[in-house]
Amino acid sequence: MLTPDVAVDLVRDSLYLVMLLVTVLIAPGLVVGLVVSLLQAATQINEQTLSFLPRLLVTLLAITLMGRWLAGTLMDYCVAIFQRAAALVG
Repeated sequence: MLTPDVAVDLVRDSLYLVMLLVTVLIAPGLVVGLVVSLLQAATQINEQTLSFLPRLLVTLLAITLMGRWLAGTLMDYCVAIFQRAAALVG
């Protein structure tokens, strides 16, 4: 039976997973954006392409390198949710 405690656990686990997956993709772009911003501030070059392109490339690289782990983690969570659903039904 779905009790409030079980529902809270499901929501907590899902939010944790979302934050983990998003952090893996956003953090490298954030670091590169910070470095590029410091470089632009030091050299006073205000080119929009210079700030966008490195972040895009690093994000694509992170997806390429971490994609298998991201998909595996998401699939493991999906299997766990279905197993919990089957246990809750009976």
